[in-house]
Amino acid sequence: MEPTWDEMKDAFRAALAEEMGYGDFRIAPRWEGGKLILKPFDSGLQPKEIPLNVFFKKITSVREKLRVLEQKINNNASLPTEDRLEMQQLITRAYGSLTTFNVLFREEEDKLVGMKESE
Repeated sequence: MEPTWDEMKDAFRAALAEEMGYGDFRIAPRWEGGKLILKPFDSGLQPKEIPLNVFFKKITSVREKLRVLEQKINNNASLPTEDRLEMQQLITRAYGSLTTFNVLFREEEDKLVGMKESE
């Protein structure tokens, strides 16, 4: 049986996502349907509510963009080695800054990882 056009598109998207480091990250069940509430110190100001699934998508989008940036840096032959290493360390530190949001991830292997103590 020949695959349908939609099946071929889905397979192509999955292959691209895997190659580019994108993932189908899922929010942990306890946070599904939840919201992030930003409450100003000044009680006269309105709080801001953001659905957690929207916030989670933004966090994973930042992660994906960092991965693409990292790949571009690694594949740039004209970039001096010391500049490449410095940029890789900055990206790793950015991942580390995002580890606060690991509580939102359903799967342990999807969580963000920053610099290890040995680095």
